[in-house]
Amino acid sequence: MAPVTDALDLDSPVGRYLEVGLRLGRHLDGMVDAYYGPEALAERVADEPQRPRPALVADVRSLVAGLDAGEGDLDAVRRRWLRAQAAGLHTAARKLAGEDVAFVDEVEQCYGVRPAMVDHEVLAAAHQRLDAVLPGSGPLAPRYDAWRSTHIMTREQLTAAVHELAAAFRERTRQQFGLPDGEHVEFELVTDEPWSGFNYYEGGLRSRVAINTDLPVSSTSIGHLIAHEAYPGHHTEHCRKEVGLVRQRQQLEESIFLVGTPQCLLAEGLADLALEVLLGDHPEPQLAELLHPLGIRYDTEVVAAVAAAGEALSAVRGNAALILHDRGGSEDDAIDELVRWALLPRDRAAKSVAFLTHPTWRAYIFCYVAGLPACRTFVGGDPDRFERLLAEQFTPADLLAA
Repeated sequence: MAPVTDALDLDSPVGRYLEVGLRLGRHLDGMVDAYYGPEALAERVADEPQRPRPALVADVRSLVAGLDAGEGDLDAVRRRWLRAQAAGLHTAARKLAGEDVAFVDEVEQCYGVRPAMVDHEVLAAAHQRLDAVLPGSGPLAPRYDAWRSTHIMTREQLTAAVHELAAAFRERTRQQFGLPDGEHVEFELVTDEPWSGFNYYEGGLRSRVAINTDLPVSSTSIGHLIAHEAYPGHHTEHCRKEVGLVRQRQQLEESIFLVGTPQCLLAEGLADLALEVLLGDHPEPQLAELLHPLGIRYDTEVVAAVAAAGEALSAVRGNAALILHDRGGSEDDAIDELVRWALLPRDRAAKSVAFLTHPTWRAYIFCYVAGLPACRTFVGGDPDRFERLLAEQFTPADLLAA
């Protein structure tokens, strides 16, 4: 396969997009999630003086205006995708420059969805379903925590589970969706991070997946984590787009992945859907077959029942973000929301709030909360439509209109 070309017209919309994205990334750590585009551009931006933030706002505004005016040799799909990306960057740049942008507007302009609180009545109904399937009696939250605690893995079990699941998921992904020759994922265990897992895509079809062990990792979540970060989630999407869009079609806008843009909602939505698409609506028996020989506890029937009843609780993270950034609540208020309605122990709730208060990630939570239902609706149980998400350019509006 041909490498990514260094021949890039910096006056084109794509060239200006890559340049301003790299420049913004120098102001906010983590904003450039991945870059494997022209090396000369990255080196020049790294060596130049930091461009002032107000100037970057003007640069992105000009990029949006140029796209609206028809600049560049772009088909309709690429222009729509790049315009949505540039609009997200414009809001991110305004925030970095100190402009006052309401939180709900920030989420909508960056990620293409307008956030809203999940009604506590919906969550109370989920609690009732959980109460009916969890073993034991007494208050729900301590029973839920106690049940999860029985599935905590040792470090050795975690390492074994990661490699066993990754190998099985990789082979199934290769058969079902295709993987390019030479792709590879390296896994590592880390600490002191605000997230549970992270895919660092390094280009050249290689990823480094970090799993955070600040809090114990449960066998009930490890299947989702591996599918989400690697096969057929983030790593698979990056590889398919590097080969199909960047190398074959020279669509270099895909060689950068930028936080604060709609591509994040698509990426997180499809990654959260990955296990369901790979193993079906009820993946628990297949996960048990992989985990039990490793001596890892995995209560198949209860896990399935809890998963069905408890999915709604993941949306409480969005409620906590709105309490913090839209309703003027404190970190303790957000933690209380997560403890009460997501049924999290206080230490796990505090870890979630650390993510929600991080300057890079404060609005990002809605990529999960809104991304999964949007991608699930688009896919509609059809693996071919999931493969399209892996290989083609979509905006959130495209998913909602499909």
